[in-house]
Amino acid sequence: MKLLVLSLFGLLFTLQTQAQYKISGTVSDVAGQPLAGAVVTVKEQPSLGTVADTEGHYEITLPGKETYTLCASFVGYEPVSEKIAAGQTGPVNFRLAERSTMMDQVVVTATRTPKLLKDVPIVTRVISEADIKQVDATHVGDLLQSELPGIEFSYSMNQQVSLNMQGFGGNSVLFLVDGERLAGETLDNIDYNRLNLDNVARVEIVKGAASSLYGSNAIGGVVNIITKEPSEPWSVNVNTRYSTLGEKVGSLSAGFRAGKLSGLTNAQYVQSDSIPLKNDGDYSKIYGSWNYNIKQQLVYRPFDRLKLTGKAGYYFRQRDASEDVKDNYRDFSGSLKAEYDFGESDNITLSYTFDQYDKSDFLVANRRDVREYSNVQHNVRALWSHSFGEKDNIVFGGDFMRDYLLSYQFEDGAKTQYTGDLFGQLDWNPTERLNFVSGLRFDYFSDRGLFHASPKLGAMYKIGNCSLRGSYAGGFRAPTLKEMYMSFNMANIFMIYGNPDLEPEESHNFSLSAEYMSRRYNLTVTGYYNLVDNRITTAWSEALKGQLYTNMAPLQVAGVDLNFSAAYDFGLKYRISYTYTHERIEKGQPMTSSTRPHSATVKIEYGKDWRTYGFDVALTGRLMSAVTSDVYTSLTDYTQTESQTYPGYTMWKLSIAQRIWHGIRLNAVIDNLFNYIPDYYYNNTPATIGTTLSLGLSLDLQEIFNNR
Repeated sequence: MKLLVLSLFGLLFTLQTQAQYKISGTVSDVAGQPLAGAVVTVKEQPSLGTVADTEGHYEITLPGKETYTLCASFVGYEPVSEKIAAGQTGPVNFRLAERSTMMDQVVVTATRTPKLLKDVPIVTRVISEADIKQVDATHVGDLLQSELPGIEFSYSMNQQVSLNMQGFGGNSVLFLVDGERLAGETLDNIDYNRLNLDNVARVEIVKGAASSLYGSNAIGGVVNIITKEPSEPWSVNVNTRYSTLGEKVGSLSAGFRAGKLSGLTNAQYVQSDSIPLKNDGDYSKIYGSWNYNIKQQLVYRPFDRLKLTGKAGYYFRQRDASEDVKDNYRDFSGSLKAEYDFGESDNITLSYTFDQYDKSDFLVANRRDVREYSNVQHNVRALWSHSFGEKDNIVFGGDFMRDYLLSYQFEDGAKTQYTGDLFGQLDWNPTERLNFVSGLRFDYFSDRGLFHASPKLGAMYKIGNCSLRGSYAGGFRAPTLKEMYMSFNMANIFMIYGNPDLEPEESHNFSLSAEYMSRRYNLTVTGYYNLVDNRITTAWSEALKGQLYTNMAPLQVAGVDLNFSAAYDFGLKYRISYTYTHERIEKGQPMTSSTRPHSATVKIEYGKDWRTYGFDVALTGRLMSAVTSDVYTSLTDYTQTESQTYPGYTMWKLSIAQRIWHGIRLNAVIDNLFNYIPDYYYNNTPATIGTTLSLGLSLDLQEIFNNR
């Protein structure tokens, strides 16, 4: 009997042993150096895993005689997967390549064709999807202020948001979504709340004139928001955030890819409570608001060479400007785009976009919604690119747009203008080290019969790990329909009149930069000079007894940008960016400068990832210097001014993101970490009442489902 029991135990032990098999091997870099601490996991059973020892050696026991996938990963390196045949016993070795840096990111804004960031002859800043998640911003304005020095979003009249980017306002910095313009403006700025970040892959920023590619309004720079395309068979993300200031955010993103068709749907709701401020100021409270934004994208590839993309969106925002009247803002947008590859060298893109932005007053007493503004844009574009050699290409394109504007500021209701353009660009690499980019664009505006030419010339030379860049670019901004035809009673104080004889603004932008790149460090120094002629502003007209849009004397904007970043294999990263800006305006001109001369951003980040848990801690700071500006004391005499100093300030934010299991992410953000409260709330000081805390939860349902 004892012999029988022992035999049964021996049989069970043998069967169990046969139902398992061990796999071992090493994990090293491409040079063969061991990667101690590398993680090896089993894709089909996420709970199984091991860590490589000091020699890079690992050993893992796999249950059953089945096929498995081993995944090797290490911080700073691209993960590698390997299929394991059932019962395999031989060694399985992994060699991991260093992870591509941001400089290997493909960008499109600077040259309008795909190009590696390190090879772009025009300095371009990219904010990645990972950066966007860390900042946890509601819209693009919050993101840009956190990531870039020299950019300030502040309030103007009636708490409308205004941009200042190194001396250039919202009407001189062109915002694009996937290369397309946006309709609508308020006090020369688009509605930045439209630009939420729930479906954004990256943001590309090109400072300086870019009119040779993008036409009017690109005097001070271009901000291009690149949206995502679905890459998985299915994906669902639910994201929510709550702030102690009463801000509530909820969003849903759902995507699919099935054969030749893929789609992505995004919906977001944001609510912000009214906030009474703690000290005196130009305003006493921040208006509350709520908005929702719905976007749909479909991509169809009937065959490999043809890609069809359709987009549609609807946006609504209501602002609590008073108890009796609410401000309503709406936008309807849609686009169709076809991209066709003629072999490997030629590509043609045809697109049509529609954008309608409306503003209305909602009268609470009788619940009437009175529309007072509507900007409707129809735009058709054709773009052809031809590649020759390995890196050389030439691009030709053209646009035609119908721009319709209905405004309460017009005497006769509505105006329509047609614009057209043709542009071309050559990207030439005569040697491996040398790259030239040259471009020219012709624009036509029907209302003035205005023709304008915008040239560009850029060059880059590489020496080892260094790149030297230099460029000249012409910029311009055509007078808008509002600036030409306004007739507006300013609160019964004075009238503001348009001027159909306005000349277009023109700029000449020169820049020089030097960049050092290595796997771990990046240092860029850029100096620039901008001469802007015929800047459009308002001035007192004695003949009209009111304000009249006019062209002013040339102004000069010069400065230096410095950016240094580092990334270490053990998870630490940091970046320091600094900008100096000097704006010179001739005395007696109907405009003064309020651009802060010094500004900087700092980001220190540390993160770690294990099989089922990971965290990322980031401390970001924004430092703005004081600025002394002349303030006009008379509407009719621009020599009557007084000096006003706006104080400097610093704002710090601590973000803690945790990845719990697969697809679950918890975020905690402490904003205004050191409890900065202005003594007086100017329009260009932060509208903060102290330290705030926000908590967020993100669920990627496909990851949760696939790893359950």
